[in-house]
Amino acid sequence: QVKELEKRASGQAFELILSPRSKESVPDFPLSPPKKKDLSLEEIQKKLEAAEERRKSHEAEVLKQLAGKREHEKEVIQKAIEENNNFSKMAEEKLTHKMEANKENREAQMAAKLERLREKDKHVEEVRKNKESKDPADETEAD
Repeated sequence: QVKELEKRASGQAFELILSPRSKESVPDFPLSPPKKKDLSLEEIQKKLEAAEERRKSHEAEVLKQLAGKREHEKEVIQKAIEENNNFSKMAEEKLTHKMEANKENREAQMAAKLERLREKDKHVEEVRKNKESKDPADETEAD
């Protein structure tokens, strides 16, 4: 039984009233589960064997996945070790190169300082020689 309610701008509203269930109507589904047939020992044994096979198959699949994960972990660890070794080698080479460059710079600076000192010594010697050569000349001229 359908009773129409007032009309609205957004549409119509209805009230639906269901009648009580009649005793003559039979449900489409049975109320109790179907009775199981008696299984023979062979059928039970077959089902148990099938279940065992499924269990073994599942276990083998899980072991296969674990082996794959372990292999992947080994590869990742190996790659990390290689990258670490490469980084260490690069850092060591860079440091060695830097130390060699510093040593060369230090040696060049020391050589430049020694050269300046030699030049100074030469200049001092020249001044002394000039002074010595001028001094006796000055004395003879002064007498």
